[in-house]
Amino acid sequence: MSIDMYLPGLPAIAAEFGVAPAAAQFTLSSFFVGLALGQAVHGPLADRFGRKPPLYAGLLLYVAASLGCALAPDISTLTALRFVQAAGGCAGVVIARAVVRDRFDAQTSARIYSLLMLVMGLAPILAPLLGGWLLVLASWRAIFIALALFGLLCLLAVWRFLPETRPADTVGGGVGATLRTYADLLQDRDFLGYTLSGGFAQAGLFAYITGSPHVFIELYGIPAHAYGWLFGLNALGLIASSQLNRRLLLRYGADAILRRANRATVLLGLVLLAVAASGQGGLAALLVPLFGYLATLGFTAPNALANALAKQGARAGSASALIGTLQFGLATVSSVAVGLLGGGSALPMTAVIAGCGLAAYAAHRLLVGDGRR
Repeated sequence: MSIDMYLPGLPAIAAEFGVAPAAAQFTLSSFFVGLALGQAVHGPLADRFGRKPPLYAGLLLYVAASLGCALAPDISTLTALRFVQAAGGCAGVVIARAVVRDRFDAQTSARIYSLLMLVMGLAPILAPLLGGWLLVLASWRAIFIALALFGLLCLLAVWRFLPETRPADTVGGGVGATLRTYADLLQDRDFLGYTLSGGFAQAGLFAYITGSPHVFIELYGIPAHAYGWLFGLNALGLIASSQLNRRLLLRYGADAILRRANRATVLLGLVLLAVAASGQGGLAALLVPLFGYLATLGFTAPNALANALAKQGARAGSASALIGTLQFGLATVSSVAVGLLGGGSALPMTAVIAGCGLAAYAAHRLLVGDGRR
């Protein structure tokens, strides 16, 4: 919701503050940095104090920062507050993954993560639509007020419905123990391979999120209030594939599905780049491989995550935090790259997406291996 709802408002933000589109896009990059760094803090706290206390603190910070974004007087303040908003809200990202790992084994976790993608897949459909209509009725500032209210609802739901799931043998300790845990995880080839494979593939998604408002609205003339429909169409592919993945996991291993999905990601990313480079076929030709690439994430994301966390029971919070830090760090790089490469065509967005697909395949192949399990 925090990423997708304000996407239709990026051109309006740039216009109000009198800045280039790239400056408005950097408010999204700042959010990704907050997601990456904040998770590194929330994960160890969740291992030490339980899953719920860091979640309460993170959501309160999120609500306060969302209200600050609504009142931001300039683009620099908005960029800084987006970082704070993400640093609070990412508690939900890291702790949700840890809660699933607390309760299920690797194969079942992959199916649960696929189910969670159904829930999360609704946001890219509903959020831009809601954001677009808020732009019509009010302004982009109303979007952040709506996000503050959403944060309060999440806080109430956590208090009322979420049980504490931290295992009794969960590791804890100070900064030194946290750094040692992270160092151990970074030396685990399987953990790193699965994390980077899922992270690079997801970075392609965030390149699309960053570049699509400019490509769809400004280059191809899609109205801001209609942008959400196009964004939601691509999200439907992600939802459908994640639910197909749940069924496939009843017959096949998570790693086997991930290997095949990585190959499809590479192919579709390269086709997407070729279409953008040729300039033939217009928006329709661009949407077909883009839809396919995004759909493959329904297979790569849950299976890579489940395998990365499979052996991390006692340190699931810290492992989940490191996964989030690395993956959203890659998302930040891809987001910034789209902005820096310029906005005269769809090439910057598609080139970054294709590169992310290649990197995802290489990370799994080099660190985990092909056909090991």
